[in-house]
Amino acid sequence: MIELLCQALGALPVDCLSHKFMQQALLGLLLLAPMTAVLGVEVIHFRMSFFSDAIGHSAFAGVALGLLLSLEPKLTMLAFGVLVGLGIVALQRRSNISSDLAIGVVFSAVVAFGLAVVSRTPGTARSMQQFLFGDILTIGPDELRFLLLLLPVVALVQILGFNSLLCVALNPVMARAHGVHVAFWQYLFAALLAVVVIFSVWAVGVLLVTALLIVPAACARNISRSLRGMFWWAIVISVVSAFTGLVLSAQPWLSTATGATIIVVSCLFFALSTLSRRCLQGRRA
Repeated sequence: MIELLCQALGALPVDCLSHKFMQQALLGLLLLAPMTAVLGVEVIHFRMSFFSDAIGHSAFAGVALGLLLSLEPKLTMLAFGVLVGLGIVALQRRSNISSDLAIGVVFSAVVAFGLAVVSRTPGTARSMQQFLFGDILTIGPDELRFLLLLLPVVALVQILGFNSLLCVALNPVMARAHGVHVAFWQYLFAALLAVVVIFSVWAVGVLLVTALLIVPAACARNISRSLRGMFWWAIVISVVSAFTGLVLSAQPWLSTATGATIIVVSCLFFALSTLSRRCLQGRRA
């Protein structure tokens, strides 16, 4: 399956896609982009930008833990990210502190833990640069198979649970009164978002992971007139940005980091959408 998809992408009239690693990188981005776009829309509407940022930075501690224990860093990063996401929800539910405060405490703890581990073993600092800045070009068949399985799971959760998630985000007490299983949807969304965020870290790095979620969704909000339209526009913008950023970064005259180039393209789309929206509002006024 992976081979067939890569061969199909290699048939595109783009020179850089003749290389196998570029085909795999593009396939990974095309699988990841719709998930980050959809979850990004929800992150904006549910006001969870700080939540996703905390999970993204937990990758730093997860990688440090894997290097310290001589385990596969990608696996420890994924497992630690999910635990952090679930831990934030548990802290919010079991304490009287605000959600922002709970996220801030966990965010500080995981970053401090990662820095403490790195400072204890200075030789690991160089190994962590890949995860700080991301490197989608190193994605392999195993990660692609996981993304192929994850995409329909994300789609299924959205189809079955969007209304419930929206109710929980707006008012958990009211959602519970209407028969929504609040705890189930909170933990499920946190775990799902954590997994997607961690894969996004592999693509664009810890420093840019929140931008990958937020910028296409923010651009879609400037263009669309409904929540449904916002979802579709976010997917289109995210996919186009990923494809354009990957191809541009591979050009000899540019030779920039792939993740950073993808975010720059997304930000250009956002700037254009903001300008066009202001022009339209000015004409109507």
